Amino acid sequence: MSSLSLAVRDSSTMLRRNLLHARRYPSLTLNLLLTPVVLLLLFVYIFGDVMSAGMGGEADRTQYIAYIVPGILMMTIAGTVVGTAVSLSNDMTEGIIARFRTMPIHRGSVLIGHVIGSVLQSVASVALVGAVAVAIGFRATDATALEWLAAFGLTTLIALALTWIAVAMGMISPNAEAASNNAMPLIILPLISSAFVPVHAMPGWFQPIAQYQPFTPAIETLRGLLLGTDIGNNGWLAVAWCLAMTALGYTWSKTVFNRDPN
Repeated sequence: MSSLSLAVRDSSTMLRRNLLHARRYPSLTLNLLLTPVVLLLLFVYIFGDVMSAGMGGEADRTQYIAYIVPGILMMTIAGTVVGTAVSLSNDMTEGIIARFRTMPIHRGSVLIGHVIGSVLQSVASVALVGAVAVAIGFRATDATALEWLAAFGLTTLIALALTWIAVAMGMISPNAEAASNNAMPLIILPLISSAFVPVHAMPGWFQPIAQYQPFTPAIETLRGLLLGTDIGNNGWLAVAWCLAMTALGYTWSKTVFNRDPN
């Protein structure tokens, strides 16, 4: 059997293992999904009218639904990959990774299975939260088929980038609690981006923090694709951030995985 065939076979096995774990223990995924859904409902029905008026529009929560949904979708991805960090940490602390290292399998398949499984779960989570958004009034009727395809591609790319970072964080964590805490910045960053209010509406000293981070260009790009707002150079910045984080997470994860456990 060729090296490529072995890698595909073993990665498929590891992917099936991770998906079975997610199906048998859905509580973690459901808990992570509740956060973006609750935030979406909270900001739309409690703060929607006030936030819309504060952004220069009429007191109409439907306008704010359109604005907030792209940011909530990014938060959904960030929350989902936290579960990946916890899962990797459990595999490390329970000795499963050490066991896999001694088995005649393709070494990279262990991590690849986790990554592909996490990306699939992230996309499914985005679809579920998106369905909730549509149910409460979100519409992207002006988006073309090409723009929807680009939005899907961007969502998948962001999920891949954040997953590799989460994999590395999970592998260096001594336990599941530490893994959850280490991955927490992935959830906090969207909160201090343009997800809930425009960057120009923030205090002057805080605007660079919101502007020069990976989530703001990703959110603005997704917002432009779905709602027709100006994207500017945010599209290229979002792709650049994703590629940089993917390279960092992959290199970091590979280094930790190949480290001599002794």
